[in-house]
Amino acid sequence: MAQLSRKQFIESHGATCENWTWSWSFVNHKERFVIFGAWDVYDSGNKSLILDEAWKISRKGRKQPGYPQSREHVRLVEEEAYKLYTFPMKYATSVESDESAPARIEGFAPELRHRSLLRVGAAWYASDDRPASRIPEEVAPGRTYHEGAARLINVNAYERSASARAACIAHYGYKCVVCGFSFEARYGELGMNYIHVHHVVPLSEVGGEYVVDAVRDLRPVCPNCHCMLHATEPALTIEQLKMLLKDEPLST
Repeated sequence: MAQLSRKQFIESHGATCENWTWSWSFVNHKERFVIFGAWDVYDSGNKSLILDEAWKISRKGRKQPGYPQSREHVRLVEEEAYKLYTFPMKYATSVESDESAPARIEGFAPELRHRSLLRVGAAWYASDDRPASRIPEEVAPGRTYHEGAARLINVNAYERSASARAACIAHYGYKCVVCGFSFEARYGELGMNYIHVHHVVPLSEVGGEYVVDAVRDLRPVCPNCHCMLHATEPALTIEQLKMLLKDEPLST
């Protein structure tokens, strides 16, 4: 049997939208649920970015017609207890000439997944109530350094420049730039000179080899904050994570 089109799949669940060409999300008012497509490139394993205020305007500066409808669908989940479902979508790498949508769909899986809604700043995620299946990149211990040569193990891994790490720490120190945690202050000599280094733009997104600026591109962060930065796809910015801290940043 031939696979359903996206429209046929959505309609088979009693949902609809304003326009099948540019709509990003769909609603079934009778059964009180909404459906969003979950892009593979925005999936961190247990969270999928489904809407971002930055999507109001396209890269060409045009208003995105799908945004207001999707924002209303998000409101239905937040304020009127509609259920949230997603289905997997594959991002097409070809250049999109018509930017009435954030990307072109290469394919999708006709399966719905019940999820909860999570808001992070100006973005909304479809979230699972289970641990993440990914871990953040681990970085090994004004100049620039070459790094990023990929090598194949079981998955793509990336070489990290120890010189870039050292230069980053020489500039920022060993305190986490997000929460202010210091391993040395907390654990004494055991924690001396220990910190993770976070790539502002993950190497896995850059690909290949590039020139890293230790001050511009790297930041020292504690493992907890490093995990939280990579809890979403794309990763949160340091500023976004600072805004989410429940308490005042640590001063130690």
